[in-house]
Amino acid sequence: MTTVLEPSAPPAVGPVDRMTALHADHAGDLLRFLLGLTRSERQTAEDLLQETMLRAWRHIEAVPRDDEGARRWLFTVARRLVIDTVRMRRTRPAEVNLMDFTWVPGGDDTTASALAAHSMRHAFSRLSPAHRDILAKVYLRGASTEEVATELGVPVGTVKSRAHYALRALKTGLDV
Repeated sequence: MTTVLEPSAPPAVGPVDRMTALHADHAGDLLRFLLGLTRSERQTAEDLLQETMLRAWRHIEAVPRDDEGARRWLFTVARRLVIDTVRMRRTRPAEVNLMDFTWVPGGDDTTASALAAHSMRHAFSRLSPAHRDILAKVYLRGASTEEVATELGVPVGTVKSRAHYALRALKTGLDV
């Protein structure tokens, strides 16, 4: 009696193995693509590559199984992330340096550094709590105005206005 062997289905590949293969096959090309779109800003391109791969991991079931389809999917996600990044930078208000920090001493001048730090702390402490909070969130923590507005439950314009007036008050406090 002869047994007929039926062709077996290809072994199922787990999500970790699939993601590893996607990264190995496409990360280099994606990084070069992103470097071109970001005008060779390597840090930004690497961040966008990482976000692209993170989205692929989160939606691994949506990534096509065939190599060419997966490549198109990854490049589309990467391109859309670049577009989103450019839009976000355009909507975020331009950072205006209201204070001239050229007078701030270098690390080797400890007396002048201590005086500058004291002046900054004193001017900062004279701000209203709302202004201190906004400056800390936007400039020290690096949160966007949209994130701060959501966190505080106020309109984005209020955050921008408070930041503007807080910086102006801080500058005035340093000039005194």
